[in-house]
Amino acid sequence: MAVSKPLSFDPRQVPVSRVDSHLPRVPHAHLQPDALRQRFAEPPEWAPEIEREPRFGERALTQAAVLIPIVLRDAANGGPTVLLTLRSAHLSTHSGQIAFPGGKVDAQDANAQAAALREAHEEVGLLPHHVQVLGELPVYMTGTSYLVTPVVGLVTPHFDLTPNPGEVADVFEVPLAFLMNPAHHRRHTVDWQGGQREWFSMPYTEHKPHGLGQSTPVERYIWGATAGMLRNFYRFLLAENTASEVQ
Repeated sequence: MAVSKPLSFDPRQVPVSRVDSHLPRVPHAHLQPDALRQRFAEPPEWAPEIEREPRFGERALTQAAVLIPIVLRDAANGGPTVLLTLRSAHLSTHSGQIAFPGGKVDAQDANAQAAALREAHEEVGLLPHHVQVLGELPVYMTGTSYLVTPVVGLVTPHFDLTPNPGEVADVFEVPLAFLMNPAHHRRHTVDWQGGQREWFSMPYTEHKPHGLGQSTPVERYIWGATAGMLRNFYRFLLAENTASEVQ
C-alpha cells in the first residue's frame, strides 16, 4: 500500500533517523512452523506498534486484506521466507512498490481471509490449497484510507506461480529471520504536505542467479505499510519478551 498520488520525494533518499539494533531479534525457534502455529493458537497479550498512518485527503475508508505468506523453506534452503511482490510500474496507484499479495475485500468474499487468498491467487497464481491460514494481525489503516487486515499463512514450498503482469512485475522471497531482526528496521521522517510522515524501511539485497555460478544483486526496498505490518508481526512474535526490552 502507498499514497494515492505520486510522491514528491524518493523514500530511498530520505535519511535514516534511527535503526533499532538495540532491540532483540525474534529467536530462531519462534520462526519455525510449529512455533508459529502455537503462537496464533494461543496468542499473548500485545499491542501493535503501528495502527494507522496519517490520512491523505478525505477518501472513503475501504476494507482490504493482504496475505503474509510464510513459505516453509527448510534449513538447507535458508529457512522460512516471506513471499512479496513488486507492483507493476504502470499501475495508477502504488506502482513500483513492494507489497504483500492483496487488495480490496469484495462483496462475494466471505471474510478478510477469503479476500486475501483470492487476491493471492489472482495476483501471483498461489493456489489456496497451498496455504494454511494461521490467523490475522490487527487492522492497519494506510494513508490512502485502506483498512487492511493482514492474514498470516504458512505456504507449502511446492507451488508454481503465475504472476499477473497487469499487476505484478516480480515475485521474490525474503528470509523471515531477516525481517524479524530489528537491526534491519530503519526509521525515517520527512516533512510532506504540511506535516511529518514517519515510516519504517527494511531494505533487502537479493542475489538473483544467472549463468553458471553468477548472480546479480537487486535491492528490494520494503517500506511504508508493508514494513509497518511486518513491524507489527515482529512485535507479535516477540510479545512475551517486551517487558525486558529497551524502548
